[in-house]
Formats: sequence, C-alpha cells, structure tokens
Amino acid sequence: MEAVEHVYVETNGIRLHVAQKGPADGELVLLLHGFPEFWYGWHKQLTSLAEKGFRMWAPDQRGYNLSDKPKKVADYRTGELVKDVVGLIKASGREKVFLVGHDWGGIVAWRVAREYPGLLHKLVILNAPHEAAMRQQIRQHPGQLVRSSYAAFFQIRALPEKLFQLSDWTPASHALRNTSREGTFSDDDLQRYRSAWDQPGAMRSMLHWYRANIGRVALPKRPLRVSVPTLVIWGAKDQFLGHELAEKSLSYCEKGQGILLGEATHWVHHEEAERVNRLMLQFIHETGTIYDETLYQRR
Repeated sequence: MEAVEHVYVETNGIRLHVAQKGPADGELVLLLHGFPEFWYGWHKQLTSLAEKGFRMWAPDQRGYNLSDKPKKVADYRTGELVKDVVGLIKASGREKVFLVGHDWGGIVAWRVAREYPGLLHKLVILNAPHEAAMRQQIRQHPGQLVRSSYAAFFQIRALPEKLFQLSDWTPASHALRNTSREGTFSDDDLQRYRSAWDQPGAMRSMLHWYRANIGRVALPKRPLRVSVPTLVIWGAKDQFLGHELAEKSLSYCEKGQGILLGEATHWVHHEEAERVNRLMLQFIHETGTIYDETLYQRR
C-alpha cells in the first residue's frame, strides 16, 4: 500500500496541509479532526478505507500543525471553518464527497451538511453534537456544563497555551491518556502530537477555536435540519459529552442512524478503529442502512 501523500491546498484565503491516501480516481472521503488532534488522528481510517478504493483526505484544520494559523480569534468562527471545508471540496474537483467529522471537526461537518447539502453524498459524525442539540442539552441537563468546564479555562488569553508549552505539553498528553482506554495512545503517538502542538503558534490557534465559538449562545438564522443521510457513531463513555447528545442530534436529521458503542470513549475512532471503519463502509455503500447495530433511526 502506498505511503501517505502530503500536499497543501489553497482554500478560503489560507493554505491547509492535507494528508492523502488511496487511488486518485476513488470516491473522496474527507476526514475532519477535532481538538487537540491533527491529520494523524485519522491514520487508521486513512489506510483502511484507501485499501477499499476510496481517495482519503485528512487536512490539518485551520490553526493546526502545518496549516496556516491566522492570528485573530474571529478568524476561527465556524463560518470561516465551514468555508475552509467547502473550498477543499471544490479544490478536489469532486461534485460531492463523503464527509466525516470528530469533535470540533464534527461540529464543522454538521454545519457543512446543513448549509451545503449539495456537496455531500453522506455525513458521518463521531462524538460531536449538532449545535442545537448541545444548547438543548445544556438547558435540560446543566451537568453538561461541568463536563465541558475545561472550555472556560481555554477562554483565558495566552495563559493555557503558555502553561502547556512550559510543561512540554504534559497536561495535553495526560488528557488524551486519562480520557481514553488504556493503551489507546502509544508513546510514539504522543510524540507525534507533541511535535504538532509545538509548531509555532499552533496551540494558540487551536485554543482560538474555543475562544471564537464558545459562549455565542444565540442560534444564527440558518438551516438546522440535516437533509443528507447521516450516521452518528458515539462512544458511550465519553467524559466530555453525554451520550444523550447522539439521539438529540439525530432528531435534527431527516435520514439518520445512530450507533452507541458502549465501551468506547470520546476517542472512539482510535479505540474501536476496525469497528468504526466497518460501520462507515457499510453506511457509505448503496443502502446506507446498518441492520445489526442501529440504536436510533430516523427515516
């Protein structure tokens, strides 16, 4: 199997680093990572789906690793992040792609699906809530605020990134290991993450995603319904996001299915890679219906 290719793609006035794999003429699967990952977080999906004939793109999203890092907080609002993805799709030359997102990448993917459904065949979400569902959850279950309390610390300008750097990224490394199943992140994995976090301005830019978007409570006047077929895969032992968010998010989908993986955490695509890959492939194929593991369905 060929090695991962590394290219840069111009989109929305910036340049994004994109890891690519698979046959050039294969249908495109675009993978959007979350915090505090980068393209490498998808390495198990890149290889598995490329071997099935798909063209895989995993960008370092705006501010991460080798991609451009605008300095203003406002440059990281979801509207700009969505434009980045739309630009990537157009640069690919495909009319439509399969879009996959985890964590912040999933939040961006939800909005791309709502605002640009014509660009997507299907949507796959891993442990990332529809923003309206998240607001609903916070109103009904204030305990969600406790789970997400780390986001308040990230609002402090300059301090979190400085503390992370001075400690050689130890808190970030510990956070990955302490919130995942034992053995999920190897020493080699964490060294790769440290190298990505150590890129000039990277951690500041990564935290700007929180600073630009957390606390913007009012829902903008834009479509909330998702018309493209959607699969939500959720690790039930997520310490940050309650699994109730999976069903709430699916309530905004016209054609949605949800899979709850009972022993997986927030890092479901690492811990249950083989199963996640199989579910994604099964969903991508013609019917898109998962008969044996569907927990929630909306048709």
